[in-house]
Amino acid sequence: MEIKDNELLRQFEITTDSGLVSIEYSLQERKLFLTKFCENENEDEELQDNFIRNVLALAEERKLKVVPTHIKLIKFFRKNRKYQEMLPPGIKI
Repeated sequence: MEIKDNELLRQFEITTDSGLVSIEYSLQERKLFLTKFCENENEDEELQDNFIRNVLALAEERKLKVVPTHIKLIKFFRKNRKYQEMLPPGIKI
């Protein structure tokens, strides 16, 4: 999966057959705030979950803590407890 980090629009993107899928973010003090998940009519849950996993892998490479603020991303963190360690201290989901 080829993830593009569009720094101008502050979003991670992938292009699929059904269009663009993106996660908007804000970067502050070594924390990556994932603010919006745009699926653009793509209903493939497995693709969306793989995209989120790959974005979290990028954040881990860059040694960033992650703060999900969009409901889809919060649900992903609740379902996948192994990513809880990427949350900053004091944040519980």
